[in-house]
Amino acid sequence: MNNYTREDIIRLVEEEDVGFIRLQFTDIFGTFKNVAITPAQLEKALNNQCMFDGSSIEGFARIEDSDMYLYPDFNTFEIFPWRPQQGKVARLICDVYKADKTPFESDPRYVLKRALKEAENMGYTMDVGPECEFFLFHTDDDGLPTTISHEQASYFDLGPLDLGENARRDIVLTLEEMGFVIESSHHEIAPAQHEIDFRYAEALLAADNIMTFKMVVKTIAKRHGLHATFMPKPKYGVSGSGMHTNLSLNRNGENAFASRSDERGLSKEAYYFIGGIMKHIKAISFITNPLVNSYKRLVPGYEAPVYIAWSAKNRTPLIRVPSLNGSSARIELRSPDPSANPYLALAVCLAAGLDGIRNEILPPASVDCNIFEMTEGERKEAGIERLPGSLLEAAREFEKDEYIKQVLGADLSKKYIKAKTKEYAEYRGQVTDWELSRYLHVI
Repeated sequence: MNNYTREDIIRLVEEEDVGFIRLQFTDIFGTFKNVAITPAQLEKALNNQCMFDGSSIEGFARIEDSDMYLYPDFNTFEIFPWRPQQGKVARLICDVYKADKTPFESDPRYVLKRALKEAENMGYTMDVGPECEFFLFHTDDDGLPTTISHEQASYFDLGPLDLGENARRDIVLTLEEMGFVIESSHHEIAPAQHEIDFRYAEALLAADNIMTFKMVVKTIAKRHGLHATFMPKPKYGVSGSGMHTNLSLNRNGENAFASRSDERGLSKEAYYFIGGIMKHIKAISFITNPLVNSYKRLVPGYEAPVYIAWSAKNRTPLIRVPSLNGSSARIELRSPDPSANPYLALAVCLAAGLDGIRNEILPPASVDCNIFEMTEGERKEAGIERLPGSLLEAAREFEKDEYIKQVLGADLSKKYIKAKTKEYAEYRGQVTDWELSRYLHVI
């Protein structure tokens, strides 16, 4: 992690011949926005004097109080390796503040900071290791994205079967140039699907890294004439893209999830954390799986979780405990997908886990068999419930969970529910190709 001062950034911009600085921030839906400045305006920006119109960003501010300010996080300064060497382009990730110099309560980065402060008050920090999957598709003659791929590669295949190998290599090299520690990269199960895993980090840095990762993947793919998409389920009949999220808490510099006396290597706090997530997972799904399309990934038959259970022995449940212990002890939440706003997703997961610790919520017994092979009666007898089956169902679960709503805050929760129920209503009004092929010729 960088440890830059204001003077360091001014010096780097001059020494590296930076001609353009992007002040980046994230909207409530997890999309990077930015205000671009030249070096002449850098000191003004570093003094937190860069203003923008918050009413122009959906879900941010009313037009009556739309003046908002960008407060750069100096440690996020990075130079984009893919831009020209003369007049380079750099970026700073920013927090959003109001005109009265207080944090904007609905800024996703602030929401995560607020949750991390609660964890700190309980003596914890959280580490996060995301596993981000994506597809690389061809573009059409106008450069617009398609869902076409000529390859038929699968898990861990290599070239010439893996036609995205060169693009994936360049993505990895670019990420490393920007300070990422890449642990692995490989072709995933579906044709044109890929995964790149980078080293875990403290939660705020991890969320920043996820946003940067998605930007880099899309940028480098485009330079290869490809379109990278983090859409959870872009094609019927193949596996969708997930963002399995590895979580652990630290206390006094040691892994609070580790225990030498437990058969799975987990502490009581780890079990309580699992219990808290399972208690709130239906509401959490509204944030970790935020699209209509997200719920087309969460169906049986494609390795994505459908049922609310946990296990240390198989990969079908919602939560998996990897066979590691000691300093590596962690849990893997398998339901999130890469369309999620990472700041909000990590905030609700952390808050739910802390609720479990605070109230000593033990999870039910682990389910160590393939849940998909159980009958409905067996699942009912075991008390295994399903994740929400649609965005609307998840929205209703979120509305019922007052604890998770307060993590986002009343204003952001209201705006998010309104936007997503509108999205679902628009989806319901569409006439799809499936409906036409199924009904048009017979009715």
